[in-house]
Amino acid sequence: MPSNDARILLQAAVPTVAVGAIAAVVSGVVVGGKGAVGAIVAAVLTILFMGIGLYVLQRTAKSLPHLFQMMGLMLYAAQILLLFIFLSAFKNTTLFHPKAFAITLIGTTLAWIAAQTRAHMKAKILYVEPDSSTGSKPEKSGHSS
Repeated sequence: MPSNDARILLQAAVPTVAVGAIAAVVSGVVVGGKGAVGAIVAAVLTILFMGIGLYVLQRTAKSLPHLFQMMGLMLYAAQILLLFIFLSAFKNTTLFHPKAFAITLIGTTLAWIAAQTRAHMKAKILYVEPDSSTGSKPEKSGHSS
């Protein structure tokens, strides 16, 4: 993973972990141990889904730039589908508190999106990849002598 991509991933993940930790503490105090577990599960799920999504989009942008927008839409649809499957599987669970899970999932997702947006705005990303070949000379415009 190029350093720019890793930097953006790190700048998005760290605030999300912080929001998840705060939510786990608050949920633990308000609801108890199951609230803290629900908040931790939601934070891990957010970081996992969004991190994999960012990685896949960065790879797609470099290798298949013409598919970038379609891949982004497909990725977000897949993330929603996977979240629906997760929620269906744990619909009647007593493992964690569902409201703490839901509130933390929303909070960490918003934190990730905000942090990723900020990281992209501050990143110095080239719009055009410079040509790495050193042996070619640039063409001159005008008439030849």
